[in-house]
Amino acid sequence: MVTERNAEQTRTRILEAAHEEIYENGYQGMRIEAILQKTNLAKGALYHHFPNKLALGYAVVDEILMEHFHATWNEFAQKHPDSLTAMQQLFLWKADCYKNEQRFNGCPLNNLNQEMAAIDEGFHQRLEAVMAAIYQAIVSALEIGQTQGYVRSDINPTKIAMFLMASYQGIMGAAKCMQEPEILGDLFGTLNEYIDTLRAPKHN
Repeated sequence: MVTERNAEQTRTRILEAAHEEIYENGYQGMRIEAILQKTNLAKGALYHHFPNKLALGYAVVDEILMEHFHATWNEFAQKHPDSLTAMQQLFLWKADCYKNEQRFNGCPLNNLNQEMAAIDEGFHQRLEAVMAAIYQAIVSALEIGQTQGYVRSDINPTKIAMFLMASYQGIMGAAKCMQEPEILGDLFGTLNEYIDTLRAPKHN
């Protein structure tokens, strides 16, 4: 049991270090040597868990990015049963997380979409799966809101969900391009004003 637990901890350390490297330098700029330095592991230990760099990159998407989305979404959904408020608070939290970064690298998911989705089918499938999970979560939240009466009944949840996803990615991309993470608060604030227009009249 101790050996299994240690192996799992080692694997997690590798994934976290790889995620950090990808966020800082992109997948193609990720160096195995840098991951070994961050984890204080021998090359053999890394390759025991991940046979090559590509397998490691895939695992970052499957296990880090996907799980981060689910954990974050569930946290805000539990705090705010009103899904519109949950989304608004999540956006404001994101803005607060990044506002003081000296070098703002944007959204990890969007970065990998831009870098790898068009050139590697394995990345494309995995990134698409994460995007689909986000999309379906927003669609379901809006549909539940309509059923419960706090989301307008005349909106199309599938169209709105895609628009919200695109808006989020655009906001993060703009702040990255300008290297001004402090504008995230204003931009997400404007998006939140739009979200308020989705509320049923009696909940405005």
